[in-house]
Amino acid sequence: MPSIGIVSPKSMHFAEPLTLRSGATLADYTLMYETYGTLNADRSNAVLICHALNASHHVAGVYEGVDGSKNVGWWDNMVGPGKPVDTDRFFVIGVNNPGSCFGSTGPMHINPASGKPYGASFPVVTVEDWVNAQARLADKLGIEKFAAVMGGSLGGMQALAWSIIFPERLHHAVVIASTPKLSAQNIAFNDVARQSILTDPDFHGGDYYAHGVVPKRGLRVARMVGHITYLSDDSMAEKFGRSLRNGDFQFGFGIDFEIESYLRYQGDKFSEYFDANTYLLITKALDYFDPAREHGDDLAAALANTKAQYLLVSFTTDWRFSPERSREIVQALVKNKRRVDYAEIDAPHGHDAFLLEDPRYMNVVKAYYDRIWQDINGGGRT
Repeated sequence: MPSIGIVSPKSMHFAEPLTLRSGATLADYTLMYETYGTLNADRSNAVLICHALNASHHVAGVYEGVDGSKNVGWWDNMVGPGKPVDTDRFFVIGVNNPGSCFGSTGPMHINPASGKPYGASFPVVTVEDWVNAQARLADKLGIEKFAAVMGGSLGGMQALAWSIIFPERLHHAVVIASTPKLSAQNIAFNDVARQSILTDPDFHGGDYYAHGVVPKRGLRVARMVGHITYLSDDSMAEKFGRSLRNGDFQFGFGIDFEIESYLRYQGDKFSEYFDANTYLLITKALDYFDPAREHGDDLAAALANTKAQYLLVSFTTDWRFSPERSREIVQALVKNKRRVDYAEIDAPHGHDAFLLEDPRYMNVVKAYYDRIWQDINGGGRT
């Protein structure tokens, strides 16, 4: 199917301070966003797409005059004309969260209080903080209620949080390859990644901008650790197995295996465009997400005031956010008598499956959005 075509990012400035869960405030900030499709007369066809760790507001389409893979939106196979989230029907918004490094106010931007980059002083942000910022953007765009809020992985956490924090402001929550909270193993992986950055000599306590350096070694290792968790054992075996790069052992500590070459390539690429302070912030936001924590660890209680309908999708080989975690959400919603559709896709790709074009997965999402479209056009919401 064709891409949505050439798109342009937009920005929205907010002078009113955003109070964060930590008690800190973001006094003056800007959000980057993109929109696709047309908002209908009664503003009932808006869909918000929430991004995962290393993604941005550039969900779909291409940028004019930009070459390479960065040109294409990260969910271009999902969003566009005739695609599961059909921009001939829906007005789709992609937003970049505060603390990111893709244009929204983050650690590399100037702190108005000091006249210097925020660096390590940028406040810790949470999923809930991001949702509150997104709600303010929706207010400025004149959108009182979303037809759907959707995301995969960390984006799925945001969609779930939307349904809890603003139950009256969305009809549907689409939560893909996500979890109600990180396991101890997931937190451990995140901390190893953070430690690789924090101990890099070029980190300089988070104020490396002033030194004109980037903690690339730490970022490389962080990305390599993270990337391992995004792939399944089967997909690694199929792609690389134990293939040797040069046909035989080199009897040293360089690159022998193709998987080593691949991971180092991913790490090198990541270190060229991602900000180390942003990586620290976003992984902490992942760690902190736990809506049941304030309800005696009872997820059903945390979801008791929700009003949305839900689609949850998981993938059998996703061991980072396993199907069991999606089922926890489903069971908690069923206890609250919410309408829930759940699909567990038998796919070999691991966590990254939510970004790929598995026909069964795409058909599930498309069928769900067909239902949303029917609701908008008089099919009757419940």
